[in-house]
Amino acid sequence: MGCCYSSENEDSDQDREERKLLLDPSSPPTKALNGAEPNYHSLPSARTDEQALLSSILAKTASNIIDVSAADSQGMEQHEYMDRARQYRDGSHTEKEL
Repeated sequence: MGCCYSSENEDSDQDREERKLLLDPSSPPTKALNGAEPNYHSLPSARTDEQALLSSILAKTASNIIDVSAADSQGMEQHEYMDRARQYRDGSHTEKEL
């Protein structure tokens, strides 16, 4: 029967390097978990995508803001309030209608 364990006491350079990487958590990974080289070029793309998403959210929010300070200071009838509320709810208002 064969022996599965080698009794050699000498470590190869590769064994020492692997042991060092396993024991030293502060060392940066040299390869990704799947064995591929890390791709640092994808980071700016992710940042650009995030920036574009935030810009679109900001634009949508800005278009849906109702400036109540611009409302006329004159008294409005109940039906006028209801008409405006319906216009805002339906999204069919424009600057000219107000």
